[in-house]
Amino acid sequence: MGALLIAAWNSVLAGFPVLLIHLATTTALFFVGIAIYVWLTPYREIALIRAGNIAAAISLAGQMLALGIPLSSMMAYSVSLPDILLWGVVTVILQLIAFAVVAIVIRRLPQAIERGAIAPALVLAAGQIVAGLLNAAAMSG
Repeated sequence: MGALLIAAWNSVLAGFPVLLIHLATTTALFFVGIAIYVWLTPYREIALIRAGNIAAAISLAGQMLALGIPLSSMMAYSVSLPDILLWGVVTVILQLIAFAVVAIVIRRLPQAIERGAIAPALVLAAGQIVAGLLNAAAMSG
């Protein structure tokens, strides 16, 4: 039992720096993806959220989940830092495309979010999350 515990501990010591690098890289990709999303949307989520706009909060929360799901899956199946970076960029791009598609389908989405309309915000969040789940499944092979 002692030899197994030592082997496990040595494995943790060897793998921990890699874990930290992979986690930091994926977390950075997440924040960059969210920053790009907030920058590209025609409404100002953060200001709207601070003003109590629930629709904006739903929209941003949906994007956070939708980006986190495939990024976590991508990190689980990636074998190296370049792999994480490349697939992470693909993930961010695919999630931004998902937002654009939902925004096209729901007419006047920006105005609805700014007004605080919950129904379009929920459809947007659901569409983003579904895209995230499908992207995660596709990336896991």
